[in-house]
Amino acid sequence: MTEDKTRGATIFDVARLAGVSHQTVSRVLNNLPNVRPATRQRVEQAIAQLRYVPSQAARALVTRRSRMLGLIVMGAPGQAPASTALHFNEAARDARYAVIQASMARADPAEVRAAAELLVQQSVEAVVVIAQQRAALDALAGLELGVPLVAIASEDRGIAARVGSDQFGGARAAVEHLIALGHTRVRHVAGPPDSMDAAERLRGWFQTIADRGLPASEPIIGDWSPASGHAAAAVIAADPQASAVFVANDLMALGLMHGLRERGIAVPGDVSVVGFDDLAETAYFDPPLTTVRQDFAVLGRNALTTALAVLGDEEAVVPTPAPTVLVERESTAARVGSPVE
Repeated sequence: MTEDKTRGATIFDVARLAGVSHQTVSRVLNNLPNVRPATRQRVEQAIAQLRYVPSQAARALVTRRSRMLGLIVMGAPGQAPASTALHFNEAARDARYAVIQASMARADPAEVRAAAELLVQQSVEAVVVIAQQRAALDALAGLELGVPLVAIASEDRGIAARVGSDQFGGARAAVEHLIALGHTRVRHVAGPPDSMDAAERLRGWFQTIADRGLPASEPIIGDWSPASGHAAAAVIAADPQASAVFVANDLMALGLMHGLRERGIAVPGDVSVVGFDDLAETAYFDPPLTTVRQDFAVLGRNALTTALAVLGDEEAVVPTPAPTVLVERESTAARVGSPVE
């Protein structure tokens, strides 16, 4: 708490108070043109109010046009962040931008900050970060990079320019689907506690259960891997009332279905399973997985559009979350003995 009170204001604090982008603050600091008088006055008032002292990075010229963007991706290969990164790169190429990418499996704050600073040294015009862990955004929120920062994340965590998918709505659709099939005890295999996406999916599951007046058991915590889904099968097998499971991602759903099959529990005959993400492989699971589709192409394009908007406009842009949609396949069925059946 003491540290928060004593740290100096950053360029991001000034931008938030003035209601502009980081780059506009940089333009004002460097006394550059193309800033409206009223906007310049708001920025100067925010600087005075916060007693902001600009760093050398904040004073860096913002007129350079390298046509390069920096991208930081956190997550294991094959998981959702990698798919989003692929489509961001494609959108950037279409816009005639090159992308310098830094990938890491874990959101170590020191490594995240180092990666961002290294990208800036490569003369990128903006840095885009794809993060699920709060620690990653927290590490960047107070860092003065001198270039715009855009986050693909479910929470803002102090980063004004942000895009994301409707994680909450997707989770609700998954649970509503299972309830419509007559399932009254829907368990949840959640993602890691530090994941923003996992928190939104957990919130969607719990809210839907509560709205329907159904019992909510303690969520089973996983780590996005098939192995953690496989381990969750033991908990589901020990709960004879559980006839359906909403799993926070497809890879854990794969492990769960394998673990249930090992225990002689049929999917969907005994237990229905819904995943999340709709990775390319899910249509070929055994059985093919009912899941919530994230449109990674739209997410990647939204991230690029937001980055370019911040580069060319003074206002931070937060587009509407990309929609998610339930894809029904063969891993869900009506509960045995229910009126639906």
